[in-house]
Amino acid sequence: MKKRLVFLCVVMTAMALCLGGSTAFAKMYKFSGGPSGGTFQYYASAITSLTKDSLKGSGIKVLASSSGGSIENIRLINANRAQMAVAYSGHVFQARNGKLKNDDRKYENVLAMCYFYGAPAQLVVRADSDIKKTTDLQGKRVGVGNAGSGAAANCELFFTELGIWENVDRRFQGYRAAADAFKNKQLDAFWVFVGYPNASVIEAALQTDIRLIDVYKDAEEIGMFKKYPYFSKVVIPAGTYKGVDEPTNTFQDSSLWVASPSLTEEDAYKLLSTVFSDEGLKFMVETHKSAKAMSIENGIKGIITPLHPGAEKFWREKGVLK
Repeated sequence: MKKRLVFLCVVMTAMALCLGGSTAFAKMYKFSGGPSGGTFQYYASAITSLTKDSLKGSGIKVLASSSGGSIENIRLINANRAQMAVAYSGHVFQARNGKLKNDDRKYENVLAMCYFYGAPAQLVVRADSDIKKTTDLQGKRVGVGNAGSGAAANCELFFTELGIWENVDRRFQGYRAAADAFKNKQLDAFWVFVGYPNASVIEAALQTDIRLIDVYKDAEEIGMFKKYPYFSKVVIPAGTYKGVDEPTNTFQDSSLWVASPSLTEEDAYKLLSTVFSDEGLKFMVETHKSAKAMSIENGIKGIITPLHPGAEKFWREKGVLK
């Protein structure tokens, strides 16, 4: 009797596996985004949602998770604690070449999948503030981004080049926390380094009259673009945020989809095919307006590091990679 029960259990298990198809052996890939309220997290969540339906039965499952941002994501990918993530092109370049601040390790397991969008610096102050340029932040309380995030790293780089980093009352907070503190007058300014419009800046502008600082002018005056060529000029259009009726000059880095070598070539190809389909791109734009920058033509824009093998295959087939 016991032998028959064991035999039946084996048969039923085998049938379940057959009926379940490839999903019985689904590969779970962790997609690391960024701080709550930040654009990185929107992208991680969007790709998770998109692939849940579009790749159902493919054996691929994607799970979004939050993080401190770009620098932390690079470390997670390199250690295979996440298989996909969002990171800035400049940070990936620095990390792969052992040039991160206070960290000379080479993060060579971080590979590029595609370009997402340009991530511009946005320095937010109150409309009636006496802060007119970046150097006026000395002695002020400034939200600089989460510790370990790309926002904080780029803020430190820029402020250090200006010679003010040590003279600013720095608060390491995520975008949402910084916006709340700003509204409650616990901060004089806060910095975001992300696609616009940013939800946290929108929220702050609804509660407080704001102004954006022209950080491009300050950066150009100190020769920052010659020293860090992956930064480029961008203009935030008038009306992007409530009460900001003039265009604002700033600089940006490129945000990239990056991956670990543990993501298989086949799965990387499938994921890119899904996201860059007409339906996929439409879904991404519906999730966040910055995804308007995503296209086949812009697929490898701003990428100066090696592509994942699956990405190389995809972009070569699309005629973008020669």
